[in-house]
Amino acid sequence: MPRHAGSGPGLGFPDRFTMSLYNAPFEIHVHGDVPLRADVELTQLQEALKPLWSYAGARSLADGAASSYDDEPGIRYDNKTHVLHMCWTVGGDEDFRQSLDDMCMALNELAERGAFIEVTFYDTAFDDDEEEGREDESRDDFVMLFVGPTPAAIMQVQRDLLIQDVVNLMERHFDGSELGGVVQEIDKLFEDRFDALVESLQVGRPPRGTGNPGSGGRGNNGRKPRHLH
Repeated sequence: MPRHAGSGPGLGFPDRFTMSLYNAPFEIHVHGDVPLRADVELTQLQEALKPLWSYAGARSLADGAASSYDDEPGIRYDNKTHVLHMCWTVGGDEDFRQSLDDMCMALNELAERGAFIEVTFYDTAFDDDEEEGREDESRDDFVMLFVGPTPAAIMQVQRDLLIQDVVNLMERHFDGSELGGVVQEIDKLFEDRFDALVESLQVGRPPRGTGNPGSGGRGNNGRKPRHLH
């Protein structure tokens, strides 16, 4: 079984919220740093993050900002740097994915620039020390989410992450100075994708005043080793 759930410091408010993980099929860890506009107020942030803290059963962001584990800082907002920090675990099920989508749509409206958020689903039926020899497979899953004020800002983050991954992999076999052409090809792929997006928005442009389409999204799912920090 997973270790016992505790609580963390969250936003620094006195209220503390404890969420049991024993009966939840997943331990869900949300991790990321999102730069917000300087004019964002705490009330706006609370509303944007409502899909998270309300899912945890809290009545406010102050109540729900604490993680289920003591060694995780939870959900924090730095007023000086205007950055939202998330290192937060909650017990939940597959329906938490809808809460993530709703959160991303809301954070798009507050973000200063593009950012990514990592979400890991840990199967609570599995324990790291007991996995060897089991015939059934764990349902662990990993999701990469992207938020930003515009589709271009989100694509910039996606591009930077992809180049970092590709360069790190290829530098095992090639010198970094030899990889300029690879980076150019990746840039071209994203330029083509952005041009196609712009074209689709132009064709289906809504009447003025009806608002812009959301730019939140979910990356490719993949398996990620269990870790708690």
